[in-house]
Amino acid sequence: MAEQPTVVNGAVVDSVATANTKVLAEAPAMALGSLYQTIGNSVAMAAANAVYAQQQANVTYQASSTLGVTKLFEQNKG
Repeated sequence: MAEQPTVVNGAVVDSVATANTKVLAEAPAMALGSLYQTIGNSVAMAAANAVYAQQQANVTYQASSTLGVTKLFEQNKG
């Protein structure tokens, strides 16, 4: 024996359709928001890495300059 289809109130159908439409309408904005956050984070990390690399290079330059000046002073003594 086949079951009879259940009749659903039209207001319920409209409510579900509206909720589904809202989700679909918001999806592109949510995706772009997530993308912008990811890009912003990547740019910030790149800037932080550049600053760190510059700081480490300055330490190396200072050490090599100090060594060079020390060698010059040693040559002038002898």
